[in-house]
Amino acid sequence: MNLITTELHAPRPRFRTATRVAIVGAGFSGTMLALNLLEQADVEVLLIERDRHRMGAGVAYSSSESAHLLNVRAGNMSAFADRPDHFCDWLAARGLGCDTAFVTRATYGRYLREALAMAMERYGRRLKLVDDEVLDIEERGGQVTLGLVNGGLIEADRAVLAIGNLPPHDPPGLAGAGLPAHRYIGDPWAGDFTEGLANDDPVLVIGTGLTAVDVILRLTAQGFSGPIVALSRRGLRPHRHLDGLPRPRPVLAKPAPELSELVHWARDEARRHDWRLAVDSIRPITQMMWASADAEKRARFLRHLRPFWDVHRHRLAPAVADRIDALVQSGQLVFRAGKIAAVRADPDALAVDWRPRGSDAIETLYAARMINCTGPQGDLLRSSDPLVRRMLAAGRIRPDALRLGLDIDRDGHVVDAKGRASEHILAIGPMTRGDLWEVVAVPDIRIQVGALARRLVNAHWVAGEGL
Repeated sequence: MNLITTELHAPRPRFRTATRVAIVGAGFSGTMLALNLLEQADVEVLLIERDRHRMGAGVAYSSSESAHLLNVRAGNMSAFADRPDHFCDWLAARGLGCDTAFVTRATYGRYLREALAMAMERYGRRLKLVDDEVLDIEERGGQVTLGLVNGGLIEADRAVLAIGNLPPHDPPGLAGAGLPAHRYIGDPWAGDFTEGLANDDPVLVIGTGLTAVDVILRLTAQGFSGPIVALSRRGLRPHRHLDGLPRPRPVLAKPAPELSELVHWARDEARRHDWRLAVDSIRPITQMMWASADAEKRARFLRHLRPFWDVHRHRLAPAVADRIDALVQSGQLVFRAGKIAAVRADPDALAVDWRPRGSDAIETLYAARMINCTGPQGDLLRSSDPLVRRMLAAGRIRPDALRLGLDIDRDGHVVDAKGRASEHILAIGPMTRGDLWEVVAVPDIRIQVGALARRLVNAHWVAGEGL
């Protein structure tokens, strides 16, 4: 794919009639919005990505580790909601199986990059890839102006924030602790967290979810044989997918009025069928249930149920689960439930005081390296991203009520500090989970971007009006 530089972008000519959409971020969300938009007539797309190596794949699918597998079967990973076999057909054309396979994330990243490259060939000048970073977005005269790192400007009719997840926040007690950079890794994807680590050094992983699994797999794939402790407040780790299950029967109406009653419903269903079928059956209505809950109920869910939902909902490929089980059985990997009380830097290691769950006693463990694997976060007020900070300071965006991401209206327009929805700046992807909750996985995002693409060009169906 050929990238263009922003000095080629002059302000938009007044005689242009096509709708110009600038998309900030070229991970899965941004790339798929671009491809959906280009299927509509009279649309020009500028896809802007500050890291050219992640163009088309983003952080999630840029991994080259063979141990990093998708946690959704290939059969449900088509990038296009209206073409469910698209990914399987792509795999078959390359002699790769689909069916119930869990392919590598690198393979899926290749699939997305090829889809973007084909769009470049098909749509020509209607799609432009911009290798730059957006520093600010302003609305002026019915348009948006995007300011870039190199000093250039881009004018468009709409700007869409597809910035993905924010990097992980430091766990409580670690922010500003001044820990040595070679001992504490605050973001495992910002660099090589294995550099300088001896094969038998003790490692502490903070978090026990999917990010922790990725880090553990990368450590061991590179021959690391030292002890690994994975610590989180509850010590929960993701469950595994199970092959051979029938397709879940979708639940299309809310099965219980309250979240607490929903838990009882899920337990009853799990007694009759495998619990995975119960969880997967309510996927079609999770966004509806989230939308119907008020702020207090949503907050209660996040406090009490989210950790349990996450480990049941976001499951591991069987091969990955087998590898984690083997590490536990060998004694190299230990999962612990508890809370960090204090951390100090000794000459040869970090001394970590922690309180086991259900105990008042403090225990101490020593780690040559501590890696923050608490996962991506969404609190805008804790973000160091220049675009987020500038737009927050100017009052053009604000956090949602639960600090899960951006505050948006029901059509995806960002909401400013005074509660007003923007006319020309929108958002998609994981940073909209405050409004939609289930919008972090491919099956959910592809529906969101397809609907937004049609709205942006007024190609969506409207109920009533004589139809």
